[in-house]
Order: sequence, then C-alpha cells, then structure tokens
Amino acid sequence: MTTPFRIDVHHHPTPCAEIINGKRAVPPNLKDWTAAMSLEDMDKNGVATSILSLNHPVAVWESDQAGARKQAREWNEFMTKQAKDHPGRFGVFAVLPILDIAGSLIEMEYALDTLKADGINMMTNIGDKWLGDPYYFPLFEELNRRKAVIYCHPHAPNCTANMMMPMINDSVIEFATDTSRAIGTMLFSGAAHKFPDIKFIFSHAGGTMPFILERYTRHPLTDKAIAAKVPDGVVNYLKRFYYDTAQASHPFAMSAITRFVAISQLLFGTDFPYRNAEDHVNGLRECGFSDSDLRAIERENAERLLPQYKR
Repeated sequence: MTTPFRIDVHHHPTPCAEIINGKRAVPPNLKDWTAAMSLEDMDKNGVATSILSLNHPVAVWESDQAGARKQAREWNEFMTKQAKDHPGRFGVFAVLPILDIAGSLIEMEYALDTLKADGINMMTNIGDKWLGDPYYFPLFEELNRRKAVIYCHPHAPNCTANMMMPMINDSVIEFATDTSRAIGTMLFSGAAHKFPDIKFIFSHAGGTMPFILERYTRHPLTDKAIAAKVPDGVVNYLKRFYYDTAQASHPFAMSAITRFVAISQLLFGTDFPYRNAEDHVNGLRECGFSDSDLRAIERENAERLLPQYKR
C-alpha cells in the first residue's frame, strides 16, 4: 500500500444525530459517521490528512443566538477531538454561528487561537446574504488581519426553494450555481479587493463560474461603479482564489478551470462521505495532468496554504 500523502480539503464528518439533537434530517447511512469510516477510505486511497468541515450546518444558524453559539462550539470541539485523537490525520475548518456576527467573532477567535483550527468554514450564502455581502465585513476584517483561510461550501438559497422537481436535490444544480453567485458577490461588492489577505477556497472547481467567465469579465465594462470594485481586473482576483476538485475531478471541469487558473490554485477534495477518494484519485488521472501537476494538486498546494501539514 502506498504511504498516504494526499491532503483532502473537502471532507465532512456527519454525527448529526448526536450533535444537533435530530434538528436536521439526514440520510440514515450518514448518521453513524465515525472517524474509522473516514480513515478506512483515506488509507485505501493514499490520503494522509483530511480537513473536516460541515456541509450543511443549519443548526448553527438558528435565530436563538445562545443556542447557535452552543451548537457551533460543540461542533468545533467535536472536530478538534477527532484531530487530537488521530494526530496528523484530521484538520478542522471551524463553523461559526453566522447569523450572529458578534458570536461569530468570539467563536472564530476561540477556534483559531484555542482549538488551533486550520481555517473557517463558511457557506456560499446564509439567509440570502451571499459571501461578499457587507454583512460579513466585520468578520472579514479580522480574518484578513490574520491572513486566515476561508473554506466556502455551497448552500442552496431560500430563493430557489421548490424550483426543481422533488427528485432533483439541491446538490445536482443549485450547489454549483450558488458557488458562482458567491464568487460574483465577492468580486462585485468589492470584497475580493478589500480583503486581499484572506485565502478563499471555493468548492467544486468554482461551480459554473468557469463557463460564465465572460459574463464576469464584461460586467464591469457596462458600469463604472462596478468597475471600481474590481480595479485589478476580474480574472486577476479569480486567479488568487483556490478551488477544490471535489465532484469535479473529470476532464470537463478541470480543462475549464485550468485555462485561466494556475495549477498552484487547485486543491484535492473528495466530498467524503458523499463521494470517496478513489473516485477523485482516478478521475484526476484521466485529466491529462503531468506527475508534477498531480503532486501539486494532491499535496504541495495544500502544504503551501496550510504549512502546518508540510512534511
């Protein structure tokens, strides 16, 4: 067996029944998540470290601020325990009670300074406030000062509820689309320019963003106020972001994102337990990458972004 070396930046623990007291419905096969499940898949497929994050933390967005703060703290301590119990195998992107900015600042400080989390986990939108909304700016100011990592996971917005047929869940279309919405708001609100020292990771190779790139680049040409928000040029900001390969490890997505983003900005991701590492290891090898490019995507880029994992 190959010595594990890959770093997975998109990996979800799902002990929902215990942690959030049944407040969120989850598929039965995901309620019994254990670290052993993740480690088995990691060991089979050469993954040394997986950074844990929540994919749908509805319970920490509840209107009860005290309850939301409690849920965020429980999740972050739970994930930190997995990292401590399995040294070097797990990291943490901490969740915040994001409807409560004051509480989020408190939890962010605790997570980064006390728990030593690797970064902060945010969603593409919450309550139809997309990632670049000025609502988030007090939090971004502190994260920018810290030169922190923000891992951004998609979440279907309220405005798309009941748009699709019941058999098509949000992950099929809305997740990729909402990643593009979040990237757009980061650009055109001026947040990408205002907070240059935050390292943003966007899921799923940027969602639909590579396909609609021309619409991003042309938008500032029609509005001077918008142009002022992206003085360095749209593509230059997009080149600074990081993008994971989760559920995008195939030639169609990879050929699109790599036409304008350097290999240095791509990070290995699996979306475990919804997908496994084998899918992504094999998929990337069908994309025509050189061996050096694969080493960069699967480990070296993450080492540069998260130097605590550098061997």
